[in-house]
Amino acid sequence: MSADRITRHAAIDRAFHWLMALCMFALLVTGLAPKLGVEFEWVTIHWIAGLLLTVIVVGHAVRALFWQSVRSMWFGACDLDELRASIGRAGAGGTGAKPGKYSLAQRLMHHAVTVFCLAALGTGIVMLPRIDGPLWTRDPYLFGAETWGVIYVIHGLAALVFVSLIVLHVYFAIRPEKLFYLRAMVFGWITRGELEANHDPKQWRGDA
Repeated sequence: MSADRITRHAAIDRAFHWLMALCMFALLVTGLAPKLGVEFEWVTIHWIAGLLLTVIVVGHAVRALFWQSVRSMWFGACDLDELRASIGRAGAGGTGAKPGKYSLAQRLMHHAVTVFCLAALGTGIVMLPRIDGPLWTRDPYLFGAETWGVIYVIHGLAALVFVSLIVLHVYFAIRPEKLFYLRAMVFGWITRGELEANHDPKQWRGDA
């Protein structure tokens, strides 16, 4: 792959990351602030941010499936073998195996965010008929009370887990030894020394 194409892919990845982050921040603020007693017109901002995030997630998924290597972010049985080998070497006084492009923790975080993001977006879209919108008429009787209760519980639980995942993500992003990842997500580069100290380019899978 040419350097120009790698740079272009990296720039798109960063754009997806920060657009998702802005949408998630807007959703969390508009969803949780009213529960804390902060009153403002939050409903319109909330559903617009939700629909925008849905479009971004679908675009990201299509791009990952057809223009990138999904396996680079996937977690499978082979990763369990790598994890055991890494733990064994670390326990024996070694440094453990270096990951390819994404570490095991990064991939597991990605899967957790994916599951709860889809749960929140799916239930959020189903809840849209509960409010008036520009393209639909309010219909609070689309489902029965019990079904609405289940939908609200799933949506709320996904939001709470999201808060925990974001806090965890931010914590690891600002740790001094991991700040080069944050710099990479902002400016798009890391040094060769940082790459070789934390990753094994030979283990990279595809260009994702």
